[in-house]
Amino acid sequence: MGPTTMEDSIQQDLIEKGKDDKLYYPTEDDIDESRFIYILNTILSGTARLNVLLPTATILAFTIFTPLLTNNGKCDPTNRWLMGFFSGLSATSCVFLSVTDSFRTTTGRLHYGVATFSGIWTFNGGRKKPLMPPDYQLRWSDLFHSSLSLIAFLTFATLHHDVVDCYYPEMPRKVINTVPLVVGFAVSVLFVMFPSRRRGIGYPFLLQRDALHSRI
Repeated sequence: MGPTTMEDSIQQDLIEKGKDDKLYYPTEDDIDESRFIYILNTILSGTARLNVLLPTATILAFTIFTPLLTNNGKCDPTNRWLMGFFSGLSATSCVFLSVTDSFRTTTGRLHYGVATFSGIWTFNGGRKKPLMPPDYQLRWSDLFHSSLSLIAFLTFATLHHDVVDCYYPEMPRKVINTVPLVVGFAVSVLFVMFPSRRRGIGYPFLLQRDALHSRI
């Protein structure tokens, strides 16, 4: 068998094999599965952000300093003033952190700032600006997320056992144990259903390029 005959035989085998192969077209089940996976990824992505959206760092600091400032619940007027000031400062930090944002310059450097009605104001005096400043303007959704964060913190703070013993010791224990759980669950669900597009201070670096929350 000569070279030409061998090449013709190989080509004939490839043609016959190509006829037998079938193109794959996605079925309706595959499309439904893809949609299910997208919804599942969306829910998990929103859940991963709860450690940023919820005032976890503020609550941790509050838990550490409250026994000291309230003298373990045995307050005098000075303790009450100090605890009130610290609670107000912590509540302010919840609102502040919820409106912080970040962007990358053309060189890839990450800059943090605060969202304003005219765009983002960076912590270096506002000298650096993103490519699309209107995308970082303060919106009504920011007020919604700030309110949720504030509600979550105030619920925990006002029902902390040392705060209760300091200001209103007659509060029923059933309220102290139940209300924070209910409010925390409701706020978490709302954060997952209506996620924030802000990527501010404390935002996980691995989520910086999440396509779901991309502004493009």
